[in-house]
Amino acid sequence: MNPAIWLERTAKRMPQSPALFRADECVADYAEFAKRAAALAAALKAQGIRKDDRIALFCGNRTEYLEALYGIWWLGAVAVPINAKLHVKEAAWIIADSGARMVFVDKKTSQDLADCLPDDVVSLSFDSATFQNLRNMSGSDAPTLRDADDLIWLFYTSGTTGRPKGVMITAGNLTSMTLTYFADVDEVRPEDAIVYAAPMSHGAGIYNFMHVLRGARHVVPQSGGFDAAEILGLASQIGSVSMFAAPTMVKRLVDTARASGQSGEGLRTIVYAGGPMYEADILEATEVLGSRFVQVYGQGECPMGISVLPRGDVSDRTHPRWRERLNSVGYAQAEVQVSIVDTEGHEVPVGEIGEIVVRGRTVMKGYWQNPEATQKAIRNGWLWTGDMGRMDEDGYVTMQDRSKDMIITGGSNVYPREVEEVLLSHPRVQEVAVVGQPDSEWGEIVVAFVVCRSGEQVDENDLDAMCLDRIARFKRPKIYRFTSSLPKNNYGKILKTELRATLQKDAI
Repeated sequence: MNPAIWLERTAKRMPQSPALFRADECVADYAEFAKRAAALAAALKAQGIRKDDRIALFCGNRTEYLEALYGIWWLGAVAVPINAKLHVKEAAWIIADSGARMVFVDKKTSQDLADCLPDDVVSLSFDSATFQNLRNMSGSDAPTLRDADDLIWLFYTSGTTGRPKGVMITAGNLTSMTLTYFADVDEVRPEDAIVYAAPMSHGAGIYNFMHVLRGARHVVPQSGGFDAAEILGLASQIGSVSMFAAPTMVKRLVDTARASGQSGEGLRTIVYAGGPMYEADILEATEVLGSRFVQVYGQGECPMGISVLPRGDVSDRTHPRWRERLNSVGYAQAEVQVSIVDTEGHEVPVGEIGEIVVRGRTVMKGYWQNPEATQKAIRNGWLWTGDMGRMDEDGYVTMQDRSKDMIITGGSNVYPREVEEVLLSHPRVQEVAVVGQPDSEWGEIVVAFVVCRSGEQVDENDLDAMCLDRIARFKRPKIYRFTSSLPKNNYGKILKTELRATLQKDAI
């Protein structure tokens, strides 16, 4: 299924329904949205772009992003989304690796990218008169038909280790992800709105499909990104808002709401992903903002489609094991199977830790021009996620850590998240990251990087006492390092590779 067909259908059924918004200003209804996408498809075709050609998008959040995205698909080409926060040289590498014929940019990204682009790649700025003219021309008649196995989205991983890999997402993958959202995550109504506060190139952007299908509103904040106060104000103004948020974004939203005495008026659903929330944070989130949270677990290789913890489970405090469920990433989504396996691929007993693997229609086709990496990631039909976890008797999966983050000290395994949960329960601790440091005697020792709340200090003896009270002695940190902040990537994830590098550098 070509997503552009969904737009075409909605435009026919609900032509005057408001579609694209800059803050609270409607800039296009669905008829105009579809008309612009069709016009851009015709313009791309006139430029020599053909079915299956790759077209990159390297820009910040804006309504024109969706117009171009659906124009690409209307023609039958492949979209290559690139996070606008990447360095231009990183973006240029992705453009070259994907073989993109063209790239959509904005005023900010176009300035330096031009010097890095190959001569045969065409750059078109959303801020140019050329773009404005192209989207107002006569359009193509109908979207190009696409089969389920056709590549339509080439998504590059964040590349925290080495070069990023191009994840081949097919029309069938995106259809599976979209329909599973309705089955497992949330319903979408025409009166609803999706707010794009995280990058549209990644987590936030994949929620457009559900809202196009239902004829709902697509809202880009005035700032083009995430500002907690702005989001709270916008939600109360336009109402019935859904949004994707990484755990760090949720925390900032909750802190702002609590400080300003707000309760999240106008927010309908906050889908959080990018790792499970720490227990203390999600408890505070539901206390301040109520039953608005749904957790989704996925990867670029299985976009938001591995497991789900629905709002009922996030908010429930009556089930005998509600706390365990709250600390889990939920159960398998409808379109996939999830299993926990050992290094040989054998399923481990209930409750034991192994690697999380997944199979089903949401799993990627493979890595772009990288059969070796594909064979390593997908074995006998199962995607090996690299995440360690365990499954209980009810099918709920509790993630431990990435396999590479596990610490082996004195022959015993320590999963950093377990230690982090304990340390974060201290009222004066803001953030924590636990990593292993090489040690000649123990193999590795546990080190905790701790960020205190503003104006607060914490005695490491108090932290030690908390650990000894709640976890095995060998798991407690041997070293506490207090710091003002933790290194994070563009999506708010803590970069433990940088913390380990810091320890290695200090040891020299």
